[in-house]
Amino acid sequence: MDDYIKKNIRSLKPSATLAINEKSKQLLQEGRKVYNFGFGQSPFPIPERIVSALKENAHRREYLPIQGLTELREAISKHLSKRSGVNYPKENIIITPGSKEAMLLMHVAFEGEIILTSPSWVSYEPQAQIAENKVHWLQTSRDNNWFPTAKELEKKIKSIGKKNIILIINSPNNPSGAVCGNLKEIAEIAKKYNIKVLSDEIYTDLTFNNTYESIAKFYPEGTFVSGGLSKWCGAGGWRLGFFAVPSKFSDFLNALKNLASESYSTVNAPLQYAAVEAYNGDYTEYKNKTKNILQSVGSYVYNNLKSNKILIGPPQGAFYLMPEFLNSKFKTSSEMCEDILNKSGVALLPGSDFGFEPNRMLARLSYTDFDGEIFLKNINGSKKLDDDVIKRYAPNIVEGTKKLADWYKNL
Repeated sequence: MDDYIKKNIRSLKPSATLAINEKSKQLLQEGRKVYNFGFGQSPFPIPERIVSALKENAHRREYLPIQGLTELREAISKHLSKRSGVNYPKENIIITPGSKEAMLLMHVAFEGEIILTSPSWVSYEPQAQIAENKVHWLQTSRDNNWFPTAKELEKKIKSIGKKNIILIINSPNNPSGAVCGNLKEIAEIAKKYNIKVLSDEIYTDLTFNNTYESIAKFYPEGTFVSGGLSKWCGAGGWRLGFFAVPSKFSDFLNALKNLASESYSTVNAPLQYAAVEAYNGDYTEYKNKTKNILQSVGSYVYNNLKSNKILIGPPQGAFYLMPEFLNSKFKTSSEMCEDILNKSGVALLPGSDFGFEPNRMLARLSYTDFDGEIFLKNINGSKKLDDDVIKRYAPNIVEGTKKLADWYKNL
């Protein structure tokens, strides 16, 4: 009865991250206590100056250029140049309703094949599926911090053959929270085989070692960059992102603009004007305080979960950890996460949603279930926060972590 739906669309399922958020809300409405460690959303309020800029521009009702407001593209260009030293002029940048839409446009426009590293964000593969681009998974290991080595990448490229290829790199990574330490060697292989790279930089402003490194620094001529406002300034629901393209790919940028013109037309005007403030303003103090909170909360979870039976790395960026539960009685990570939710109230996402084999008992844990506004108001400076502060301002994290640890002990 569904033969009027394209085959590649019929097999799609709702985004795992959005699905777990809706399921958690449903359980809460039913009166269940849920520790929402499944949905990756910033808990912090949008900086007031950016909110004020949105209010001041609420009267803007005109259609802006398809490619986006000139002043905003200029601000993003300066931002990228300042952070990575790579020049993406404003003419090479398109504004999109979230970086997710930017990547979807890329997949639709691209004729070729995609290399995804395991683990990868849940929507990369479905977007490639929508665009009918073949996906090749490249398994990574804990030993290399969940990123591919040059040798592993080269072997994968050779196995694919001489085709148009895009490699997607996301650092800090969703779902692991890990930061890539070998971008240069990955860039050298990409350059050697003339493959394109998408650097998904939505979390780069949440790198806990306070260094921003983009693969574009080592391979500017072949690297696309996507980013946006959702993670670093808590504006996930605003839906504003960007896509930056190297100069030699002007035809590709034109294709993205044509797709935009036939789909969403243009990103809403008030938001684009507000985003100029977001990219031009100095939000160093805000970023440092939010990173301090996230790293401190992540460290609490790490210190209270790690054992010889729960393998987990310390927090490096974003707001994710990726525990692996050894000696599990379950057949799949999905089955395990379902049991965790039912018995402890802790919502996690299974590793199989991120490209791991279903029988590996990995899960993504998002440590953002706390009131970020209250937390921000009650701390000063960037000194690491002690456990008493975590217990006071992130009680769901403390309780949920204990519930998860107890669940494992009682298996």
